Amino acid sequence: MDFRLTEEHLAVQEAARDFAQTELLPGVIERDEHQLFPAEQIKKMGELGFLGMMVDPKYGGGGMDTISYVLAMEEISKVDASASVVMSVNNSLVCWGVERYGTEEQKQKYLTRLATGEIIGAFCLSEPEAGSDATMQRTTAVDQDNHNIINGTKNWITNGSTASVYLVIAQTYPEKRHKGINAFIVERDTPGFVIGKKENKLGIRGSDTHSLMFTDVKVPKENRIGEDGFGFKFAMSVLNGGRIGIAAQALGIASGAYELSVKYAKERKTFGVEIAKHQAIQFKLAEMATNIDAARLLCLQAAADKDAGHDYTKSGAMAKLFSSKVAMDTTIEAVQVHGGYGFVKEYHVERLMRDAKITQIYEGTSEIQKIVISRELLK
Repeated sequence: MDFRLTEEHLAVQEAARDFAQTELLPGVIERDEHQLFPAEQIKKMGELGFLGMMVDPKYGGGGMDTISYVLAMEEISKVDASASVVMSVNNSLVCWGVERYGTEEQKQKYLTRLATGEIIGAFCLSEPEAGSDATMQRTTAVDQDNHNIINGTKNWITNGSTASVYLVIAQTYPEKRHKGINAFIVERDTPGFVIGKKENKLGIRGSDTHSLMFTDVKVPKENRIGEDGFGFKFAMSVLNGGRIGIAAQALGIASGAYELSVKYAKERKTFGVEIAKHQAIQFKLAEMATNIDAARLLCLQAAADKDAGHDYTKSGAMAKLFSSKVAMDTTIEAVQVHGGYGFVKEYHVERLMRDAKITQIYEGTSEIQKIVISRELLK
């Protein structure tokens, strides 16, 4: 058992840290304030290989392991969670899903462009009545000869108006319930596909979250992913890996808040000394650091399980459950350490606190993670 990172891992970590500090940090407050999608920064992330890190190089990807992905996600998320959620969706949900379950034709047509960041993707599962209960799909895909006709609405879709490719989960055989669900690749310009309103969110305000409407959208049969009725299993498998990405995002949000707190505690003085010399602050920092290290180990354990080909259902759910709680707890304490300055935007920690909350909700709420973990424990 070796807890040290390899030279390759350290290089990836450093590259991600440099990019976050030089490219993402400038303007991050303005993007949050005005809900501006970081289009230029996302394009550069694609050019640097951050949007297809784990994809096989023959499809334009970096061919890296999941540990590298976790390390990069943490560094990006320390600065801009709105950018890191684009990175997470494109890597964990879209690229991984197409590479793992798509046909060779689908990989050649879509994966090569997704992995290089030429285009970005979106994952469309949630609906007005299908959030945590993903079996309750109301979006339908009627089988007609050599194509399917999709009708329905999707909610809370990251990259909603900026994606070019959408992985859409829809019900084909209602009588079969979850066994009748399929997954389809839908292109942005397909007739009948309409992008709805942009959500005005508490956090990750720079990310592009929309409702999507499908009215008689004709999708070729060759755009179905997997066998007929495979859609629900596809979605659950993809989300298993997605949890690792969001766990790493939560870890990064916590780490970023902690690092800002340490810096501030060494600079700010009260009663004639730096507040870092007050035991009340020292204890906060000690608890932050301990929880962050524990979260990081859980994230790396899940990543190592995935890389080794082991079942990572439990370790991924544990990493997301714990890391998202650490993100929330740490950012709240970071605002407290900063006092009144923590309540204003220029010190960043209030934004990190707002960004942290979504990590307990999307890609499976904390309550769902507990269900997943307990099922694995009781098998």
